[in-house]
Amino acid sequence: MTTTPKITVYGAYWCPDCRRAKQFLGEHQIPYNWIDIEEDAEGEAYVIQKNDGKRIIPTIEFEDGSILVEPSNAELAAKLGLKTTAERSHYDLIVIGGGPAGLTTALYTAREGIETLVIERAALGGQAATTQWLDNVPGFSEGISGADFSHQLRLQAERFGVEFLQAQDVNEVRKEDNYQHVVTGDGSSYTAKAVLIATGSSYKRLNVPGEDKYIGAGIHFCATCDGPFYKGMPVAVIGGGNSATEESVFLTKFVEKVTLLVRGDELTASKVLQDKVLAHPQIDVRFNTETVEFQGADSKLKTVVIKDRKNRKVEEIHPSGVFTFIGQNPNTGFLTDAGIEINQWGFIVSGHSLVHDEPRPSGYENRDPMLLETSIPGIFAAGDVRADSTKQVASAAGEGATAALLIREYLKSV
Repeated sequence: MTTTPKITVYGAYWCPDCRRAKQFLGEHQIPYNWIDIEEDAEGEAYVIQKNDGKRIIPTIEFEDGSILVEPSNAELAAKLGLKTTAERSHYDLIVIGGGPAGLTTALYTAREGIETLVIERAALGGQAATTQWLDNVPGFSEGISGADFSHQLRLQAERFGVEFLQAQDVNEVRKEDNYQHVVTGDGSSYTAKAVLIATGSSYKRLNVPGEDKYIGAGIHFCATCDGPFYKGMPVAVIGGGNSATEESVFLTKFVEKVTLLVRGDELTASKVLQDKVLAHPQIDVRFNTETVEFQGADSKLKTVVIKDRKNRKVEEIHPSGVFTFIGQNPNTGFLTDAGIEINQWGFIVSGHSLVHDEPRPSGYENRDPMLLETSIPGIFAAGDVRADSTKQVASAAGEGATAALLIREYLKSV
């Protein structure tokens, strides 16, 4: 599902609101053209002309010719037609997260007449939507793009009447008066008989000097979203697993060269991906290489400082952009005060793992938790956010189906 950009963002690398707007569009899988007015005189003149002689950015032009100047995320969502308010205040089931696990649960439950609301802060499909190609999803003999797979999942869920909210964070989940309460970022509160948490995970950061400063200004976490902006330029990819190798191969469609910086002395990706990377003429793999600092000028990344972990030699390289894929952190920050048990790495504990030791969680005095049920009865977890999950698209969808069947049984008791 290839889409020609119909939105143009005029801005500059040093502009934080420009980065925010680009991130919003990228997270929602909305293609756009980027014009840096610091480097494009015609673009700068256009911005000044459209803003009555003022140089205001971001200035965003849409297909219909309309323009938004310094829009908030809420204004962007409204312009793009994203639904941010639900039709009702109460549902049988609220699914938090619209990746493969959440969408599969939703289509299963809605198909059985269970009123289901899905709340997703970014693009439906989760990380699968930003994956260039899925080769290991059953039923697709030649593979399928992550965008197409996610689109089909959404259409299937919509066919059964699933309601979607997008561009909405969830700030709070709590159980009160036998109902689950979900509070979104705009302050809206919804209740449900059951909740599924399927918020997935986000890419880890290196936490080295300069990283925070240049995220969105040369440092990225989505090759599908940002790779095309580096056409004909050299880039670096940090990591050695499946994501890093797969995205390195994808980037060669646009960039001049990929330097793959691997901290260890070997790749940890699948054999197929290793073979592709090691044989690719546009990819230079550097093993035992640690990234220690990002440096820049004019609010744009210019230099990556790396260190050889064997001889301790430090050097500088100068890619036009950097893409980081070094693992994932679960998206469970909003559960801090929810009373849901999470493990030391932040993943949600569920099922029999909750009752190995005494005391048992409140509410489970007379029964064991169901397989994917959390420490709060009626709140379930599935997909990458759950402890002991396998972090695969197919298994996430499988957990989503399992969660739907368990939720159906739970709803019979409340």
